[in-house]
Amino acid sequence: MATTATEPRVFSSFDGTRIAWREVGEGRPVVLIHGYFSNAWTNWIRYGHAALIAARGFRVIMPDLRAHGDSDRPHDLAAYLPDALTRDGHALVAHLGLTDYDLGGYSLGARTTARMLATGATPRRVVIAGMGLDGLLHTGRRVDHFTRILADPDGHVRGSPEWLAAAFLKTTGGDPKALLGVLQTFVDTPAEAIAAIAQPVLVVAGVDDDDNGSAAELAHALPDGRYVAVPGNHMSSVVKPELGQAIADFLAE
Repeated sequence: MATTATEPRVFSSFDGTRIAWREVGEGRPVVLIHGYFSNAWTNWIRYGHAALIAARGFRVIMPDLRAHGDSDRPHDLAAYLPDALTRDGHALVAHLGLTDYDLGGYSLGARTTARMLATGATPRRVVIAGMGLDGLLHTGRRVDHFTRILADPDGHVRGSPEWLAAAFLKTTGGDPKALLGVLQTFVDTPAEAIAAIAQPVLVVAGVDDDDNGSAAELAHALPDGRYVAVPGNHMSSVVKPELGQAIADFLAE
């Protein structure tokens, strides 16, 4: 089994935007999508989550969302139509020829996962991490927060939530102009679409993470959802091994 992630590979998505992805492991495919400002390396590989999951017999496929990581970072707002990230996810599944696979994501990646399910994706199991019910129902709730960060990454009070997010943005080499475009892609997932998700769903979040509303409420709203709390808040839970362990245990059931 390959134990280190591949170098990024690239394909052309539905509108010609080049989307990069990395892989680790062999076996049943699972597509894991990272969060906003992050990338596949930072969210899944750096802290060992991908390796934990791969060790349970999975081929872990980790795209970089458009405007992130090694994917294209267009500045043309026409590249950020509603559900563009969702369409990229469908395009990756089609490009790789996946028919029997699992699907999940963290934060924006979890929202993208929900949108993929609402628009026809058919994975066997689903992971929604770092996301609560309100973050799916009302995607515009933190747009102003992120707009302020991206408009002036250096203009925030040290230690404030905006300063911490801007600091993270700098560590990942984010492109503020491209990332502003991503905010246009957000689409709410209505309650009836959430209630129609029939697959087993792991809803996992930091015990102190309320950035996107209640993860426990989201699990309750799903027909076959279960909630697992791991240590940390929205940012710190990503560095904890418990996050990857919870995902690996769920997928391997």
